[in-house]
Amino acid sequence: MNFLKKHYSNILFGIAVILMLYPPSRVKILRLISFSPSIENVENRVKLAAYNWDLQGVNTTDYDFNQAKGKVVLVNFWATSCMPCVAEMPSIEELYKDYGDKVEFILVTREPKDRIMPFMAAREFTLPIYNPASAAPIEFETNTIPRTFLLNKKGEIVIDTGRADWNTAKIRAYIDGLLLE
Repeated sequence: MNFLKKHYSNILFGIAVILMLYPPSRVKILRLISFSPSIENVENRVKLAAYNWDLQGVNTTDYDFNQAKGKVVLVNFWATSCMPCVAEMPSIEELYKDYGDKVEFILVTREPKDRIMPFMAAREFTLPIYNPASAAPIEFETNTIPRTFLLNKKGEIVIDTGRADWNTAKIRAYIDGLLLE
C-alpha cells in the first residue's frame, strides 16, 4: 500500500502516456479537449475575392464552387491520417445531418478514393468529400490540417480555425443566425 501512495503520480503519468500513444485513445482525448470555434470579429473578416474553384467529388458529384455564392458554406481541409481531423469529423457529421440541406458542406482532401471510401464506410460518415481539381481561392490557403472555414452569405470568412467541436449549441445558434441573414 505504501508503494502505491508513494508512486501514485508516476503511475498516473505512465497510464496517461500509454493512452496518448495508443491511436484510438488519442482521437478520444482530442475529442474531449475540443472546443467550439471562435467567431471572427466583423472588422477582421476576410471576404472571398473569387469563387473559381473546381472540386472533384469522391463520394458525390463534382462541384463548381461558384454554386456556393450567396450561401452559408463550411469548407474543411482534412486527411484520414490526421488524428485531429479524425477527432473532429463526428461533430461535423452531426452538423451535416441537421444542416446539410441548408448549408454547403465542402470537405476537401488530396487522398485517393480507395483510401477515403473505406474510412467513411467504417465510421458511417455521409459527408460530401471532394478532391481539388483546381487551385482553391487564395483566402483558403493553408499549410495545416484540419483547417475549417465558415462563410456567411456575403462570402466573408466568419470562422477560420483548426480542430474544433462543431456540434455545439453556440455554433448551431450562430449558423441559424447566418441562415436568416
